[in-house]
Amino acid sequence: MPRWKKILYSVLGAVLVIAGIAVTTSLVRKPDTCADGVERIEGECVGVNGEGYDFGTPEIADVARAIARENRRIEKQPHVTVAMMLPLQSDREALRRQMRSDLQGAYLGQRQANSGEGEPPKIRLVLANPGQDYGRQEKVVDTLLRMAASPEDRLRAVTGFNLSLAATEAAVARLTENRIPVLAARISGDRIANKDRADGMAELRFPGLARILPTNNDAAQALAGFNGERGRQNFKTVLVYDKRPDGYNESLARAFSRIKEKGPAGPAAMSFESPSIDEAGSTGNQFTQTANNICDSEADTVYFAGRTLHLRIFALKLAQVGCEGRHYTIVSGSDAASLRQDMKEQDWAKLRGDDGTAKVTVQYAAPAHPAAWTTELAAWSKKWRATHDREPAERDLPQYLTEPKAALDALRRQITATEAEGIDLGATPNLDDSRTMLVHDGLLTIGKALHQAQQGAPETTVPSREDVGRQWSLLQSRHRVAGTSGLICLTTGGNAYDKPVAIVELDPGTKGNGTLKFVGLGWPTGRPQPKNCVIPSTTP
Repeated sequence: MPRWKKILYSVLGAVLVIAGIAVTTSLVRKPDTCADGVERIEGECVGVNGEGYDFGTPEIADVARAIARENRRIEKQPHVTVAMMLPLQSDREALRRQMRSDLQGAYLGQRQANSGEGEPPKIRLVLANPGQDYGRQEKVVDTLLRMAASPEDRLRAVTGFNLSLAATEAAVARLTENRIPVLAARISGDRIANKDRADGMAELRFPGLARILPTNNDAAQALAGFNGERGRQNFKTVLVYDKRPDGYNESLARAFSRIKEKGPAGPAAMSFESPSIDEAGSTGNQFTQTANNICDSEADTVYFAGRTLHLRIFALKLAQVGCEGRHYTIVSGSDAASLRQDMKEQDWAKLRGDDGTAKVTVQYAAPAHPAAWTTELAAWSKKWRATHDREPAERDLPQYLTEPKAALDALRRQITATEAEGIDLGATPNLDDSRTMLVHDGLLTIGKALHQAQQGAPETTVPSREDVGRQWSLLQSRHRVAGTSGLICLTTGGNAYDKPVAIVELDPGTKGNGTLKFVGLGWPTGRPQPKNCVIPSTTP
């Protein structure tokens, strides 16, 4: 064979080999999809879907289908897209039930926001799974940015966000940098927030961010003020905090350490270190030592800055180490709202002890509680009758109690109507853990911002992202949002002004499973919101 032919065949052979490798590589690299818009990455189904996909979590299958059904109902009407972003897969049953509560609130809020006749735009809701601990948030944010630019999707807000983590902060930062409004329904960490200044202006680290949950600092102040008013000035406290980097833990520890106690000083702060949010690791061993040290001190109240999983282990250890004749109150933040779901019958028995007397109760600042408004109105009316010698008229009742009660009544009617229509949400929404209420309020707030931004514009157009983001600081005074969790009036920085926290106690009782008892309302400023929720010119 001539030399030139040998060279030609060699070149052609090399080309064919390279082409084969390229084709094989492209096939290997082709994304493995879980559903439309959702990619399987190392066992996780990451992406965005509004067509009823459950991300491999059977607990949310029914409510995901209900959201898809509502999306189809409004698809021919002027509408925009809102994304609900939070991790939607877990090996833990308790966390999967929490996801269902979150999505039930999202569906009920979407449904209520879409119920107004002649009030465009409607909300098309999509679910965005960023992976465990928001570990795949970059890929999901990429998708959301494309949806915001798409004339078909018209993404106008992102909500959800249930963990105060560095990855969560990165997602919120990138979304807001790209002018996508974000409403954080269940973030309490202080870092993911804009800072309100005393002169009424704000330092906007996250332009376009709004929050409807008090920061950990606000919640701690509300807890401290509430306990002081209840005559517990002489309690001795100790701070137990998680050293693992976590925005929620860090801001809660900082807030607790700043509380000025009125009673005698307790022992120095004690730390532990957990491996992650949902792993126990060696915390049980660490807590045995911590509990023994607390027993040897005179402390009777523990400020606990840590996640729910570790709070449960700590409470059980404190009850077990044998502090003879002692009763402890553990005080923690909003993440503890999930604690009751993690408790088993044997856990309640351990908190009681052999004699049936409660050894440990847990008190925390819940974002909301369904018994709050009725209980507080009854207490307020009792005081009124004592000083006015008559029943209060409707005009006498404080709106910071009556308007949230009316909103909660409306949510309950919404749940009843859903059941009457045969719409299955996987289970009847349980309002006690506040998740359904908070996420519902977030969708209502977005709906109000959308309708306000739309006013005066033709039905054929929808508000821009900038128009929606500008509405946050206007949602106060006359335009306040009556949420089931309290009045939502947003500051210049997009923060909820003096939002009440529900002080609740997990009480083991004397037998059987314990109870979650509403104790009272705490206010970050030390007093209820002003009339009509008009924010003062200088904020505390």
